[in-house]
Amino acid sequence: MDLEAIKQIEQLKHRYSRALDTKSWVEFADTMVPDVTATYSEYLTFDSRDSFVSFLENTLGTHVITEHQCGQPEITVTGDTAGGVWFLADTTLIPEDGMLLRGSAYYHDRYLRCADGNWRITHTGYERIWESVAA
Repeated sequence: MDLEAIKQIEQLKHRYSRALDTKSWVEFADTMVPDVTATYSEYLTFDSRDSFVSFLENTLGTHVITEHQCGQPEITVTGDTAGGVWFLADTTLIPEDGMLLRGSAYYHDRYLRCADGNWRITHTGYERIWESVAA
């Protein structure tokens, strides 16, 4: 078991969540490879870091408050690749609309140890367990 790689991947996922919630888009983008794929339901898919980050920057920009808590990781490392399943509890607040969304899901990620030695996400996406919206 590669405990050092697991620790680095855990830090990567925490950095991903923090950068998303703080709207640190350059740091957020650096958690992924350029040709990352992302899937959120059959209707929301991305095939590049640029398209994924651009979408999130537009939809979850500074006008939206988000909180993503990821935990309970199940990480499997095989050489320079890895897979992970994470529990997600998230909250999204859009003050100007008075909308509050809460929910949970399970992320399914894939990772690659890149040439610079850092792990990055090659695929991410989640399956919703539940979601509640209040207006």
